Amino acid sequence: MSYIETIDPERAEGEVREMYQRQQAHFGYLPNYARVFCHRPEVMNRWAALIAAIRRPMDARRYELATLAAARALGNTYCSLAHAKALSELLGMDETQAMVAGGAGPLDEAERSMMAFAAKVACRAQEVGAEDIDALRAHGFGDDEIFDIVAVVAGRAFFTRILDGLGTEADAAFRELPPGLVAPLSVGRPIAST
Repeated sequence: MSYIETIDPERAEGEVREMYQRQQAHFGYLPNYARVFCHRPEVMNRWAALIAAIRRPMDARRYELATLAAARALGNTYCSLAHAKALSELLGMDETQAMVAGGAGPLDEAERSMMAFAAKVACRAQEVGAEDIDALRAHGFGDDEIFDIVAVVAGRAFFTRILDGLGTEADAAFRELPPGLVAPLSVGRPIAST
């Protein structure tokens, strides 16, 4: 699950208990990532507020595509699988699997360009040049939308580094996803066995 000791749900009190209850209500189980935030639930609350503010002006499809590209580039299995699952609810499972497998799937050229840019920002932000921004503009992205893409990637980098830095494994529930998603998106730590 993770390398640090966490508070069991039965022993959780105060803010930790409230956070656990929110996560349990949303997912139907307590995600491993919530457990590692038990030592600093206020950080989880602030991160959730930040990512909600980043996400608010974005189209849901664009948000999930940029997030998936960032998580995959950062080598985080947990977020890659979580956001591929969310994307499959928007695109359909077959289309999402086709896209993840390397095909264009249902993506247009602007979306493919955005995902490549998000992956570059995730791992090589210092190499981003004016030509990268101009390429996005040529696909119709406004400067505010380009800011949103970079902010999504930055937020994802924060979250994945906490998870990976603490050895947090993706929830066992992700094993129920089709192999066409699980295999290519298992880019980092393994999925938890239980």
